[in-house]
Amino acid sequence: MSDKQITLATYSISDLSKEFDITTRSIRFYEDQGLLKPKRRGQTRVYHLKDKVRLKLILRGKRLGFSLAETRRLFELYDADKNSISQLHRMLELIEDKKTSLQQQMDDIKVVLMELNSAEQQCRAALEHSSE
Repeated sequence: MSDKQITLATYSISDLSKEFDITTRSIRFYEDQGLLKPKRRGQTRVYHLKDKVRLKLILRGKRLGFSLAETRRLFELYDADKNSISQLHRMLELIEDKKTSLQQQMDDIKVVLMELNSAEQQCRAALEHSSE
């Protein structure tokens, strides 16, 4: 496939919905949020490779815990700065913030697991004691 064919590839909303295993409603929501901007042929949405890549990035960001506002900001930075220097700096800030948040969550989970293990041991001990 040539670069021109790749550039001209188009997708319907149902194509993207099936490929990414999400609802068409989700895709329309991302459009409403200004994250996707498909062309129109009458009432039909026509998505191009850029839209497909952005949808992939939206979903990846979502899995990593990025808000839609953070994702939108990255897209805005990229659109404004094709060299992507400011986007990369902002992305590094977001990554550091996300890592800090995830580390805190991990620490909190460890504490809760210890408390649950302790409660479980107490319950088991009480059951053993009551069955004697």
